[in-house]
Amino acid sequence: MRIFRAVSVSVLLIGLAASPADGQWTQFRGPNGSGVGSGAGYPVEFSSSNNVVWKAAVPSGPSSPVVVGGRLFVTATQGGQLITICLDAKTGKEVWRKKIPPARTHKIYHANDPASPTPVADDNGVVVFFPDFGLVAYSNDGKEAWRFPLGPFRNFYGMAASPIMADGMVVLVGDQAQGSFVLALERSSGRVRWKTERPGRPVGWATPMVFRPAGQPPQLVVLGSAHLDAYDLAGGQSRWWMRVASQGGLGTPVASGDSVLISTLAGTEPWMPEFGPMLEKYDRNADGRLSEAEFKTDADLGEHFGWLDDNSDGIVERAEWMAAREMGVGEFGAMAIRPDNARGQLLPDAIRWRFQKNLPFIPAPLVYQDVFYMVRDGGIITALDVATGKLLKEGRSREALGGYSASPVAADGKVYLANDEGKITVLQAGGQWQVLGVNDLGEQIRATPALSNGRIYVRTDDAVYCFGRT
Repeated sequence: MRIFRAVSVSVLLIGLAASPADGQWTQFRGPNGSGVGSGAGYPVEFSSSNNVVWKAAVPSGPSSPVVVGGRLFVTATQGGQLITICLDAKTGKEVWRKKIPPARTHKIYHANDPASPTPVADDNGVVVFFPDFGLVAYSNDGKEAWRFPLGPFRNFYGMAASPIMADGMVVLVGDQAQGSFVLALERSSGRVRWKTERPGRPVGWATPMVFRPAGQPPQLVVLGSAHLDAYDLAGGQSRWWMRVASQGGLGTPVASGDSVLISTLAGTEPWMPEFGPMLEKYDRNADGRLSEAEFKTDADLGEHFGWLDDNSDGIVERAEWMAAREMGVGEFGAMAIRPDNARGQLLPDAIRWRFQKNLPFIPAPLVYQDVFYMVRDGGIITALDVATGKLLKEGRSREALGGYSASPVAADGKVYLANDEGKITVLQAGGQWQVLGVNDLGEQIRATPALSNGRIYVRTDDAVYCFGRT
């Protein structure tokens, strides 16, 4: 069940912060969540003994590293504490470590983690989001600047969308079973700038991005499990939206010129069975509903009862089942969407092109040097023309099969693809991409690498590596 892998991403998840030219990687997937860095000299070959600049042990957590002003920030959990760590990006030496106790403990699906969301940083410090606590801002010397409590969240699989910074604000998407919202706080003080409710937007895990089309005000673009939405960044008013289908809103949108590009995995038919046959099979007391006890013996769905139980009453009724069943049906695929200056629901002709093969579930797409890249489980790599959606090349990284949770990133004419097993494929970028090498770290990777000034920062389950030509 593809939707149930959503929570294993540090995911999957973004706003305009530093420009690529300054070499900073301020948030999940770097500048505006694009996955594109700057600088030169990034290595093709690296391992724990080759081209490793430093290695630093850190507690476990799937959040991705961010690099700003010579500092690297990462979050983790250990001993029931929520941890923010600052490392010297040049040496890997720990500068400071701050711990806070959770305000509560969410019972979430075992594949997720309390430190899934990636930090966001600027020259003044870092802001972190822990779903069991809320938002916390630290200065560069590790002093707490402000905090903004949030939760509890109603998301059986847990939260994963990361905060972003844009136009003097910290912005966070809080999609959940009920009560979804977008929140914007003053970066300097943590005071509320605006908050917009998202009724009818169910659970999702994708980090937003900022879309700045020519001649229009900046827009916050949010990919959810059932909708793609844009809000005016300045005040949070709904601008445009379209119905999309996804087995979990995961991959961060990206922008190219006047278009927003997304990738969602869904289908033309519901992926869940009809409710009637499930009642026949499991409804032992014949009350027309399914209890957790009745349902837990199902081999495929039994452990996911909490996702189906929308109002947490211990019972799944027909309406709840049907809502979940229909979530993965509708407009889907890799799509380029041009909203122009639209307001309200977008018409179908806003979709410039669509591609519905080899779609990833967790990894976000990448646009680099006019090529649209996707990577999916099995090491399948697809390259499309970003202007037309025409297939340029599809193939595999044959030495790096397995699952993919990290999103692709690129710089210096190279594309880096990390799989769950710890194998990182390096591509020569281009429509006819070529595999330059595959590097095996031998450690699980759930986080997306960061690229900064010729260095590759990779987080494994228990360490952060810095690779560069040495």
